[in-house]
Amino acid sequence: MGNFYLTLQERGFIEQATDPEEMADLFDRQTVRAYIGFDPTARSLHVGSLVPIMALAHLQRHGHVPIALVGGGTALIGDPSGKKEMRPVLTYEEVAGNAEGLKKQLSRYMVLDGEGGLLLNNLDWLKPLNYIEFLRDIGRHFSVNRMLAAEAVKQRLETGLSFIEFNYQLLQAYDFLQLYQQRGCLLQMGGSDQWGNIVAGLELIRRVKGGKVYGLTFPLMVTSTGEKMGKTARGAVWLDGERTSPYDYYQFWINTSDEDVGRFLPLFTFLPLEEIAELTREGGASLRRAKEALAFEATRITHGAAEAEKAREAARQLFYGQGQDLEGLPTTVIPRDKFLPAGLEAYLLLVEAGLCRTRGEARRLISQGGVYVQERRVPAFDLPIGPADFREGQILIRVGKKKYHRVRIG
Repeated sequence: MGNFYLTLQERGFIEQATDPEEMADLFDRQTVRAYIGFDPTARSLHVGSLVPIMALAHLQRHGHVPIALVGGGTALIGDPSGKKEMRPVLTYEEVAGNAEGLKKQLSRYMVLDGEGGLLLNNLDWLKPLNYIEFLRDIGRHFSVNRMLAAEAVKQRLETGLSFIEFNYQLLQAYDFLQLYQQRGCLLQMGGSDQWGNIVAGLELIRRVKGGKVYGLTFPLMVTSTGEKMGKTARGAVWLDGERTSPYDYYQFWINTSDEDVGRFLPLFTFLPLEEIAELTREGGASLRRAKEALAFEATRITHGAAEAEKAREAARQLFYGQGQDLEGLPTTVIPRDKFLPAGLEAYLLLVEAGLCRTRGEARRLISQGGVYVQERRVPAFDLPIGPADFREGQILIRVGKKKYHRVRIG
C-alpha cells in the first residue's frame, strides 16, 4: 500500500506537518497509532468531517492503527476554534446521546475492534480529574502569553472568550498525553484550525515525558466558489441517512463543480490516483463520468453499495432517461385521508413531505415558479393535490431543477 504519509500528501490531505521527513520515515519503520478527535455536539457528523474520517481510514488501510476519539468530555467545554461565539452548553445527557451516535457512524468507515482500530471517549479520563492536581501537574506547562497568541484565541478575543473555552487547549493537549502514555499514540491529526492545539499537545508530551510525537493538519475544505464544504442552502449535508437521505447525499456529490471534481476524487474516494487521472483527463461533458464516480463512491462509503446503486439508478432515470426505477429517491408516505375530500393544498404538501420547513417558505417557493408535480409546474400555492393526481399510488415532486421527492399514499 506504500507509505501512509506520502499517500496523504499525494491525495491532497496535508496542509501542515511537524517534521515531515521524520514522519514519513516513521511510517516505513513501524506500526503507528494516530488519533483524531470528534466532539459530539450533534448525533451525526456532516460532510465537513469527512477529510479526517477518510484520513483515519487510509491509516488503517496502510496497516496502522486509527484511534477515533469521541470528545465526550471536551464537548462539555466547547472548542472555540473557528467559532465567532461560544457554543451552546450541552448537558451530560445530550453529550452522551450524541457520543453514541458518533460511535456507530465512525464504525462504518473503519474497523474499530479494539485492536486494529480503537474507539475511545475522553470523558473516561477527563471526568475524574481533580482540578487542583490538574492545574499543578498540567497547567504549569502552559504559557498564557503563548496561548493568547494562538489564532483561534485571538479571533475570539474580539468578540469575547469565556474562561471555560480558554481551558480547551489544555484539555486537548492532555488527551494527547493520555493517549501517548496509555496507547502509544504518536500522531495527532486534525483540521487546520487545530494546529495550535496539536502543537500544545506535542510540547506537553515533551515536557512531561520527554517523548517525541508528531502533528499533522488538513486544509480547510472549501469549494472553488469559496463556500465551506458540506454547506448548502438547506443547511449541512449529514452522514446520517435519516437527516440527509442517500439520494440527496448522492446528489450533493454529483452536483460538484467542474473545478472541484478533480480535487475531491482523491480526498473523498479510495479510487487509485491513476484511475482518477483518467477520469478527469478531459474536461467538459466527459466530466460527467468523473462526477458520477465521485457521487457513487462517496455514497457507497457512507451508506453502502446497495443505497449507492439505488441513488445512481434514480438519478439516471430522472436526468438521463436511463435506469429502471426510482427506489433510491427520498420518499414520504402520507395517509390517504390527508388528501380527502378535496385534496391537499400544494404548499401544505411541501411541508408534509419535509421539502419546506414552514408554510410561508412553501408559498414563496411555489409563487416563484420553482415547484413541479408530475413534471407540471404548480401555478398557485393553494392548488389542491388529490388521489387523482397520483400514478400507481405515488407522485413525483420536483423543486428547482434537480431536487426530486416521491410521495406515496399510505
